Amino acid sequence: MKPTIYDVAEKAGVSIATVSKVVNNTGHISEKTRKKVMKIMEELEYQPSSLAAALTGKKTYTIGVLVPDIANPFFAEVARALENNARETGYSIILCSTDYQLEREQEYLELLLKKQVDGIIIATELKELKALQKLRSRNIPFILFSIDHLSLSAHVVTTDDLRGGYLAGCYLLEKGHRKLAMITEMERPSGRLRLEGFKQALADQKIELDSNAIINAKSKIEDAKLAAQKILQMKERPTAVFASTDLIAAVFINEARKAKVLVPKHISVIGFDNTIYAELSDPGLTTIAQPISDLARYAIQQLLEAIEEPSMPGRRIMLTPTLVERESVKDLTR
Repeated sequence: MKPTIYDVAEKAGVSIATVSKVVNNTGHISEKTRKKVMKIMEELEYQPSSLAAALTGKKTYTIGVLVPDIANPFFAEVARALENNARETGYSIILCSTDYQLEREQEYLELLLKKQVDGIIIATELKELKALQKLRSRNIPFILFSIDHLSLSAHVVTTDDLRGGYLAGCYLLEKGHRKLAMITEMERPSGRLRLEGFKQALADQKIELDSNAIINAKSKIEDAKLAAQKILQMKERPTAVFASTDLIAAVFINEARKAKVLVPKHISVIGFDNTIYAELSDPGLTTIAQPISDLARYAIQQLLEAIEEPSMPGRRIMLTPTLVERESVKDLTR
């Protein structure tokens, strides 16, 4: 059985209160007693409960991370980067994937509160802002990651999605494409901003994106399949498609292959994120890269600052995306 504080107290011949004082480094205890208790703890391999530490007002050195779908490679890579950065500072992560469900969002936030996490990184598009207000009322620092709420003066770490969409549009126009389509997550602000940036790039060249060529789809395999099929079955198929995530783009390439439509010979594709999907895709996927490592580093750094100083005003960090060119876009100007 796992040793308890009672086992330590009994073997050391001291009270439970004395062991607690040693664990929490409080109270007046002789150095001899402290060393004796520490030795017994080591012998028994006793690990103090993080919840017990929280109840004494101490940090638990845990951070909650809420993502919409861990199956999405972007969030999987984000989670890994966050964990690596957290470990370097002595923190561990509790990862929660909501699968876009409101009920799960609420359940996981309650779970993280019960676990007494020191702070929370939120990458889900929360359906109810009441949840954030609840965190504030309990003085739990949080960071909005890759999302934003203009009505809140919260800490935010995100990518310039508007700029990313603009880069994608400019690149396809530069390669001679004029008949275009886009698959995007309209439920997420990032998806809407990427669409807005894409449309702006086209508008700068006096080109209007047909509303029928804008397909709404979550970044999930089944949704992406349906969206891809809609475009592939169009009477006048576009020469290029901008997918708002690499997962959607990779699914599109696979669906095109099934329909005997070759990428980029018959249709070009550009993605967003620069995840492992972009590298493994055949052909290699041209994409707009998010600086995942930097996003994670800034998120952990900002959250730890907020944990140390809960009253600090909200700060908004926006990083610039870049275009990574591979082989999925055909140059029609040649």
